[in-house]
Amino acid sequence: MTNSTLTNCAEMCHECADACLALIPHCLRHCADQGRPVETEHINTLMDCAEICSTTHNFLHRGSSHHALACAACAAVCEACAKCCDELGVEDKPTRACAEACKACAASCHSMA
Repeated sequence: MTNSTLTNCAEMCHECADACLALIPHCLRHCADQGRPVETEHINTLMDCAEICSTTHNFLHRGSSHHALACAACAAVCEACAKCCDELGVEDKPTRACAEACKACAASCHSMA
């Protein structure tokens, strides 16, 4: 494993965390605009994904000897988040972008786990 492999995965984690955090206010506005209750499980999944991606990003940047464990957990949460986004609105551009970021991060983390 090279430094560039670690760096690429760390960047994917960072991008995924950003996508998840950006989607939260979008989802809250969307539900409010439609007069629907907030999808609490979806918001929690987005927050979980952003958190594990941030943690994994840190493990990778530090070159932690435990990065594979963090990557395995990150891949699992990213897959769950992508599935949640896909179920809620692939026609919605921000939701689709988040799902794609989650899928890319999961694939990268799987290769590091």
